[in-house]
Amino acid sequence: MKVLFIGGTGNISVSVSKLAIERNFDLYLLNRGLQSVTIEGATTITADITQPSQVQAALGDQHFDVIVNWIAFHENDIERDLNLFRGKCNQYIFISSASAYQKPLTHPIITESTPLANPYWEYSRNKISCEERLLRAYREEGFPMTIVRPSHTYDTGIPVAIGGRAKYLIPQRILEGKPVIVHGDGTSLWTLTHSQDFAKGFVGLLGHPQAIGHAFHITSDFLLTWNQIYEQIGDALGVKPNIVHMPSEFIDKIDPNIGAGLIGDKMWSVIFDNSKVKRLVPDYVATIPFHEGIRRTLTWFQADESRMQVSDEDHGHLERILEAYHA
Repeated sequence: MKVLFIGGTGNISVSVSKLAIERNFDLYLLNRGLQSVTIEGATTITADITQPSQVQAALGDQHFDVIVNWIAFHENDIERDLNLFRGKCNQYIFISSASAYQKPLTHPIITESTPLANPYWEYSRNKISCEERLLRAYREEGFPMTIVRPSHTYDTGIPVAIGGRAKYLIPQRILEGKPVIVHGDGTSLWTLTHSQDFAKGFVGLLGHPQAIGHAFHITSDFLLTWNQIYEQIGDALGVKPNIVHMPSEFIDKIDPNIGAGLIGDKMWSVIFDNSKVKRLVPDYVATIPFHEGIRRTLTWFQADESRMQVSDEDHGHLERILEAYHA
């Protein structure tokens, strides 16, 4: 099966790319060639997806069984892809986000039929717009789309709500006894999914004829409170974390960039029903619990000292929030 990934070298997609190769997919990766990640066995096509003429020149008249866009975030990205790939694939998969689901929930169990509505986070609303455009294309012209909504999926990043983008910031602070921020009282439920688990469900949808026209989320069935997440990071490091609980609304006032992801996603309890993807991919089951997965992540960081470098600016960002709260 001939598959094109637009992207394919990111936090989630690397594991998917590797598993696709392992299962003998003929995998092509279209990207700008800026990432240092190499997927052995995949064919790399260098082009910038934001430049349609480049993509057309690079792909020519090739037809793909499946095209997956890992890096579409706005409706105009979808419009561009429709123009590029009509008639050139049997399945087009859009990577949406589980943050698009209704906030606040009117029912605690999330299925694919849970309404999409997020008044708090523009990122999520943009993903909803992308989905709506694809649904219209499917209904009006039969465009063979599938939607996948990952939730919080991790591998080479630390999956926390505040400070995670700075890579090793939270482990370093825990090791040094510095305070780390946990939103709310830390008792809301959250679901973390290791990218290798996600890959098993995702690869099973590639080329699946019954996935056309449908949306799926793919998550683990492990539930943790945010307190447990930070405690298990501490356990993996051998240090008890110095947790400071702080209202999400306060964090939002001090730093709206962080606050949007809290109020629009991570402050709410989430429980996912994965029965839909399991019906199409019967062997899908998440087998990497967080206490094991976070050890793998930390081992990856510790294998290269350069990965553990954290700037004073990153620490200062958290310190400013802490100072404002204590004041």
